[in-house]
Amino acid sequence: MAFDEKNWETSPLWVRVWRKQRENIQILVIALVLAFSIRTFVAEPRYIPSDSMVPTLLMGDRLVVEKISYHFRPPTTGDIIVFAPPLALQKDGYDKDQAFIKRVIGEPGQILKIQDGQVYLNDSPLKEDYIAQPPDYNWGPQTVPENEFFVMGDNRNNSNDSHIWGFLPKQNIIGRAWLRFWPFSRLGRV
Repeated sequence: MAFDEKNWETSPLWVRVWRKQRENIQILVIALVLAFSIRTFVAEPRYIPSDSMVPTLLMGDRLVVEKISYHFRPPTTGDIIVFAPPLALQKDGYDKDQAFIKRVIGEPGQILKIQDGQVYLNDSPLKEDYIAQPPDYNWGPQTVPENEFFVMGDNRNNSNDSHIWGFLPKQNIIGRAWLRFWPFSRLGRV
């Protein structure tokens, strides 16, 4: 039976209610599918649970992590990334779904060394005006393996990072920290 105003008015109440609710249900389903798709494939909100990225990111900051760019280009030195813990951290009791946030310091094929408070990348000192203080440990030299990265927190001496647990496999990377949206006083790109 074709729908027209006449049929609508003569339809039983339950038919009219169902038609209106069906429209609402369709809108809700579309909204849920869009929200799930965006969070899974495009971007998602995250918060900073520790002080390992001080002074760049403070505990309690809330970020948007975008997930698209690394499908077109690899992470580069200086990028702040969010990642799932590698196997070494999972063996130490971290949940595989717990996210970490650190800065990429070394890319595949690069040689890293930390000596006397200075990070060296391919034997050149890395300029790091974003750190809380110089590292108080030595590490390396080591070459970053293919499809892996060396990551560190900006709070060098209070960060559970690659100098402790090793290199980060590329497949563990969730996305790139892109925008701080909370607190509003620090709103802006990361």
